[in-house]
Amino acid sequence: MLRPGLAAGHPATVEAGIEILEEGGTAADAAVAASLASCVAETVMTGLLGGGHAIYLDGESGRASNLDCFVAVPGLGAEPREPELLHLDVPFGAELVHYAVGPASCGVPGLPAGLDALWRSHGRLPWPRLVEPALRLARAGTLLPSAHAACLAMLAPVMTMNEGASIYSPGGELLGSDSILRQPGLVAALEIVAAEGAGSVYRGSLATALLELMAERGGLVTCADLDAYEAIWSSPAEGRFLGRRVDTRRGLSGFPATFERFRGAGMDGERARVLAILDALGDATAPTGGGDTTNLVAADARGSVCVLTTSLGLGSGDFLPGLDLHLNSMLGEADLVQGPLEPGFVHDADGIAIAAGAAGGTRLRTALLTVLAGVLDEGASADEAVARPRFHPVGRLANAEPGLSDEALDALRSRGLDVRVWESRHHYFGGVSVLTRSGGAGDPRRNGAAATPAPAGSPDVR
Repeated sequence: MLRPGLAAGHPATVEAGIEILEEGGTAADAAVAASLASCVAETVMTGLLGGGHAIYLDGESGRASNLDCFVAVPGLGAEPREPELLHLDVPFGAELVHYAVGPASCGVPGLPAGLDALWRSHGRLPWPRLVEPALRLARAGTLLPSAHAACLAMLAPVMTMNEGASIYSPGGELLGSDSILRQPGLVAALEIVAAEGAGSVYRGSLATALLELMAERGGLVTCADLDAYEAIWSSPAEGRFLGRRVDTRRGLSGFPATFERFRGAGMDGERARVLAILDALGDATAPTGGGDTTNLVAADARGSVCVLTTSLGLGSGDFLPGLDLHLNSMLGEADLVQGPLEPGFVHDADGIAIAAGAAGGTRLRTALLTVLAGVLDEGASADEAVARPRFHPVGRLANAEPGLSDEALDALRSRGLDVRVWESRHHYFGGVSVLTRSGGAGDPRRNGAAATPAPAGSPDVR
């Protein structure tokens, strides 16, 4: 059984989930509270009007289930029309990434329905209690960590396009590292969520606000779309990883096949690990894409575990007036086909050995495989495996973080890849959250953190 705890992309997200675990909440309760908190603390990465995917292991039954709460294609009951998208290129580290944004890029939100489904199926605490940590954060403001500030600097043309200017560039100056991010509209939005439930986005006050914006700005989401949306539970796909069973989601990502191809490197060093990862990836790498994503992993004392990955895409650049809720841009995301959200569990003879999720579009496959290989193949700690320098192949180019050994870089070149070493560690290379039997880790590339619940005092956030 995993140690109870929570790993996520921001210390405030972790603290929200730990607070709920310490109160006796389930892994589902903690995941819901932490996700709502991330929709305040990590709005450069995610938001309530986005979508997601979860996998939940029930500690009593031992049964794992997938929860699909990704965005849906809109347009029910409306005349078909070509969406009017705003196209732009954004420097994403050393890569130039094409995006399409604007109100017509917004798909039907799925995350609120997913959080509601998690809570109704596996929660114990009252819904308003799960909203409280996020509401406190919204009232007080949250610290913008360095990785989030760097991401904001790249995405500023979209994040400050409309209502976001007053949030992320107050007084005309873009927020920097360790600034306080203030989103007063989220107070009103979360008060509605606490009172009306997550269903407010589909049939309540938040639905009304969303539909008004769609009508005013030429969006595609209709009342029929919102009314028809539902999060869907299903059985997970199974694969094998170094002789262990893997539970993950079904879909187009090819993750189970990637796991099957990994033959391991053992203690043969970094060169052998790089070659083993390349062989497992095969031709599964895709053109580089971006998008904002975050993920979290929660485990409770009853043996239940939840991995939840959420995303807005880049974000459309439009916010619900007075509510500071950013619209997703999923209809403009090239990664939708190539890199769906992929949380998962790995089991061995003693039960669940590791629960992990990753953010980073097409790079999440490489990031997650690198971390799993470190923990399960080489016996590294969660912290060590997550912190290791990474690489990611794109066609015949291999992007690499500084710190990879010369032998590892030569291994990439031996496979005919041109190698580009970046100047610093970067969130381009994915953000992994992981819990193991011995501890957990949040990705330092995204200022992630992990903690275990304590009977008293503050959680031990690392």
